[in-house]
Amino acid sequence: MQLFSRNFRGLAAAAALGAVIAIAGPAGAARSVDLTADQSAKVKEVADYIQGFRTLRGEFTQVSSKGNVSKGVFVLAKPGKMRFEYASPNPFIIVSDGTWVTIKNRAKDKAEEYPLSQTPLRLVLDDDINLLKEANILGVESKEGLTTITLQDRKKTVPGHLILVYDDGRKELQQWVVVDGQGRRTTVSLENIVAGGKPDPKLFKIEVRRLKDKKN
Repeated sequence: MQLFSRNFRGLAAAAALGAVIAIAGPAGAARSVDLTADQSAKVKEVADYIQGFRTLRGEFTQVSSKGNVSKGVFVLAKPGKMRFEYASPNPFIIVSDGTWVTIKNRAKDKAEEYPLSQTPLRLVLDDDINLLKEANILGVESKEGLTTITLQDRKKTVPGHLILVYDDGRKELQQWVVVDGQGRRTTVSLENIVAGGKPDPKLFKIEVRRLKDKKN
């Protein structure tokens, strides 16, 4: 992104999602590995799953690189909408309205905003995505009913990479792991996932008190 020049970053207990939408300066992308036919098929299956859903909701558990655990509920709605609401005492809420991603600390009434179009979140929230074309695939492994895909966005390179864990039996995304440029890992596990339905549009709107608002 061009608004700031930053590497991977987290926001305290919101580190995982904060890292995914991190803003980066110039950096070189890792090259895709050569995939076998079976690996390519697995990547396509996961990409088809991501492309196939319109809405998802459920619960999540986040474990930071330091072992701190946070829980909450999430809603995804294509194109571009997302809400991750952390349970108390974690004060963070992360909302994408389709244009902007906002990370808000509700306790301090402070927020940071990032353009959605310039973040790796597009790999999950876009209407039409082809992981083999849009991302550098750094590794694919299938073991014990799970497929793990390590990838890096080609268009907006962010130091570090994203790992998607797909449940082959349930045919759904189970987990993602953000690995920042220094090798720190933050894991988000998804549970009780429900596809379909029409989320309330208000879920993807968030009030942000900007400086000019505080002066009034």
